Amino acid sequence: MSENDNKDQLGDVLDDMRDSVAAFTFDGDRAEKTHESGSPLERDLVLGEDDPRDAGLAEKPLTEDVAWIGRIFNVNRLQVELPDGRKALRDVVRHPGAVAIVALTEEGRICLVRQYRTALGRVTVEIPAGKLDPGEDPLECANRELLEETGMVAEKMAFLTTIATSDGFCDELIHIYMATGLTFDKSSPDADEFINVDLVEVGELVDAVLDGRIEDAKTVVGALICDAISHRL
Repeated sequence: MSENDNKDQLGDVLDDMRDSVAAFTFDGDRAEKTHESGSPLERDLVLGEDDPRDAGLAEKPLTEDVAWIGRIFNVNRLQVELPDGRKALRDVVRHPGAVAIVALTEEGRICLVRQYRTALGRVTVEIPAGKLDPGEDPLECANRELLEETGMVAEKMAFLTTIATSDGFCDELIHIYMATGLTFDKSSPDADEFINVDLVEVGELVDAVLDGRIEDAKTVVGALICDAISHRL
């Protein structure tokens, strides 16, 4: 490859990087902005798109192209039309979704996995979780992942909630289940998964969440749901 080819290739990479940065922001003249959010309203809770005003917030996708293909997820670049007619770029991570399991023993302990997360560069403490296979039922996935990661088999698996993990740029949904009636069989993590498993008192986990010592979003939600359920019961 010639020196000019190298320069051209580097220029293309830099252009892509600049486009990626711009994709998270408005791609146009900010001085043109005329809209405001308005004054806050004291009202009952109204969920997204149940308020007639929400129709005026929608962005209309004009084009969508695959910018990057990964083993677990893809990144797509969309050009959208804003509510006022201007154009903007959006980079969206397309993810197949996942499940997470709050596994509770009869003694009131919750099953946690310890796993090194390369993105953070450290070991995290989390509830068991895993990615959905294409077309897989989330309930079946929850039972599969619980067994694979912890060796636990659940007599009962109850749906708790679904969370959008990072809806500013990712369409991933994690379906959270509660597993009870646990018995130990044998774990079989994936070939690239190295995991240690703990059984911790629920109250201790909730305290760690409230103290800010647990950062993993699905684990925070799972712990607080357990706490809320125990108080309501």
